[in-house]
Amino acid sequence: MTREKALDLLHSKMQSPNLRKHCYAVETVMRALAKKLEGKTASAELVEAWGIVGLLHDGDYEFTKEHPEKHAKLMAQWAAEAGETNEEVLTGIESHGWFHQGKLPKTTMQWALYCCDELTGFIIAVALVRPDKKLSSVTVESVIKKWSHKEFAKGVDRKQIEMCEEKLGIKLPDFIGIALKAMQEIANDLGL
Repeated sequence: MTREKALDLLHSKMQSPNLRKHCYAVETVMRALAKKLEGKTASAELVEAWGIVGLLHDGDYEFTKEHPEKHAKLMAQWAAEAGETNEEVLTGIESHGWFHQGKLPKTTMQWALYCCDELTGFIIAVALVRPDKKLSSVTVESVIKKWSHKEFAKGVDRKQIEMCEEKLGIKLPDFIGIALKAMQEIANDLGL
């Protein structure tokens, strides 16, 4: 499945502009993580696959928010119906639903999704308290400064994000830096 086809699928199933922006943020971070984790061996197809998983991971939320046990399974089904045949992509999308059922990721791609999903929201929260409300004024240091304030973005599971060190081999400040840079590159799409 191409990014354009995945984007069409997302837009046909998700109407909330803010939820769409969340999916764009996770997509761009997943692409950056694919390049970081796979290094010089990261093919364009691999980066595209990781990006599509990020783009579609929450695509069925408006249909499944009252039934979390179905979350992400429905989007994986829709993606397959739309022509996606890559099992790693389909399982990667579906794995997002596993996280909500207490199951842990199995592959590097799934761990990347697990760790970066909540981080994108935290970075956006940091941007929104900046005077200009722009991602361009957010730094790794400003994110870390807010990290220890448990009342700030208190719904964000920091422990989930911090697993980047153990499961991905990326120190938290570096992980934040990768995500922030990727999100800053699509700041216009995110409205920030």
